Amino acid sequence: MAEHDEEKGKEAAVSLPEEELQEEKKEEKKEEKKEERFCDLCRRSETVTGPLIELPTGQKVCKDCMQTGMNAVKNSNFDIGSMLRNLGGMPGFSFIPISDVQQQPAKKKETVPEKRFSMDEILPPHKICAQLDRYVIGQAKAKKLISVAVYNHYKRIINEERKKEQEKENAKVAIPDPNVPAPVEIQKSNMLMIGPTGSGKTYLVQTLARLLDVPLAMTDATSLTEAGYIGDDIESVVSKLLMAAGNDVSKAEHGIIFIDEIDKIAKKRNTNQRDVSGEAVQQGLLRLLEGAEVEVPVGANSKNAMVPLKTVNTKNILFICGGAFPGLTDIIKERLNRHSSIGFQADLKDRFDNDRNLQLQVTVEDLRKFGMIPEFLGRLPIVFSLEALTEDMLLRILKEPENAIIRQYEALLAMDEVRLVFEDEALRVIAKKALAQDTGARALRSILEEFMTDIMYEIPKDDNIGTVIITKEYLEHTGGPRILLRGQM
Repeated sequence: MAEHDEEKGKEAAVSLPEEELQEEKKEEKKEEKKEERFCDLCRRSETVTGPLIELPTGQKVCKDCMQTGMNAVKNSNFDIGSMLRNLGGMPGFSFIPISDVQQQPAKKKETVPEKRFSMDEILPPHKICAQLDRYVIGQAKAKKLISVAVYNHYKRIINEERKKEQEKENAKVAIPDPNVPAPVEIQKSNMLMIGPTGSGKTYLVQTLARLLDVPLAMTDATSLTEAGYIGDDIESVVSKLLMAAGNDVSKAEHGIIFIDEIDKIAKKRNTNQRDVSGEAVQQGLLRLLEGAEVEVPVGANSKNAMVPLKTVNTKNILFICGGAFPGLTDIIKERLNRHSSIGFQADLKDRFDNDRNLQLQVTVEDLRKFGMIPEFLGRLPIVFSLEALTEDMLLRILKEPENAIIRQYEALLAMDEVRLVFEDEALRVIAKKALAQDTGARALRSILEEFMTDIMYEIPKDDNIGTVIITKEYLEHTGGPRILLRGQM
């Protein structure tokens, strides 16, 4: 009997853990059923819809219902609230019609106060010209015209500010005072600058850019084409000015644009193809020169769907155009020789062949024959030419400007603790060589690079070298430079 009782006790001990395990499994299943989540909109379980999306308010939505709601938001006339109520509603949510959201006024951005000019802050023309004299040699007439144009451009800005202030005052008063004169509208005077290559057209404007407080953009006309063709759109010249103004439209609308190589858009002769980079570009520039509101891309040269646009009014933007106009001298010669006759008092047809400043006698009719359309020339009332550089002018360009080429080489060798000296006769030889190349001031650097390369290569080898003197014989290939050791004079 005792053994039988022991066996029953063992069976009870074994059976009790199995019952407990079954009860635990039942409790786990109940907990799993309790943890199963349902979409608050369509009431489908998570096992059917996939993982639910938990909103910040605690509601759970399946991906299908979320996508349906996003699609409905795109249509402003669709009432998303009724859609959600039809799907079962979402407790704790209230919906605002899209139309009410769109009618809410946008928050005003903090406006940066515009820079206002006064007559006391503007440099008069003679001071602007004096600043240009520090960097540009010669070209007195060109510097005088540009200085006056920039001075008038500042005054035009001040006049526009006064005009806007008076319009605001008149708007406050029912009947404006007739004794108060209205500000006169000052029109801009765009300029066309003509000069042989290397005469300093681009350098003159680059120097001017460093002296101005108004934004200045420099662009090239060679890449401009008619809209729809490969190349830069005509509005890209205004887009570059907008970039120079830091994308500030009001600041860009009082800036200056310099278009170089303007002669490259002259009307093509003897061509049967569409002139997309010549006369068509001139036609497109007409409205910019005259003044118009144009939409320009921000930070790009062409318009596309991915680039934002801004509207810029070019009415008060000063345009300066420049070009070398090769072949223009032949047209001027033909006009000047038109009245030559036969006899002792007849003019010689070749009397202008050696005149290097023949472009100073240019007229609007000469430019029209060159290929510039009359409408384009009519919007550039100031036309002037730069003088061709002479030997004496090239000699002064070598040593007088603050950033003269010789001073640049002196600074380079000074870093090696070596003194560089040019003899006066050597400078004269450089000027003669540059004049013979007929490429203007650009030839000076190419000549110096040719002779200075060996010196810049050999000098760092010897620490005892103290002074290098460039002689006439070295430039004429009949000798070499004089080398002085440290301590020698």
